[in-house]
Amino acid sequence: MYVCSCFGITEQQVREHAGTGACTPRQIASACKAGTDCGGCVRRIQQLLGRGACPRRELIDSGSTEPLGAAAEPPPVAEVAAVAPAALQEAA
Repeated sequence: MYVCSCFGITEQQVREHAGTGACTPRQIASACKAGTDCGGCVRRIQQLLGRGACPRRELIDSGSTEPLGAAAEPPPVAEVAAVAPAALQEAA
């Protein structure tokens, strides 16, 4: 069944994009343009995405701050804050 009649996008296509990592209507729009013309399909896209349809969303819901595929932990904020002013001065 068509979800986006403006661009001829089907429910199956939305599910396929969600399966490859598009977790929000905006990411679906970037992948196939669905929802970018009249916007009438955005709510249906939201329904199709549902909760837990995306691995990244599952990580967020579990409280994880680590991005998918990340092996190393990011540096503490204090370290970044200490380096940033020096880097800005060098760039100037």
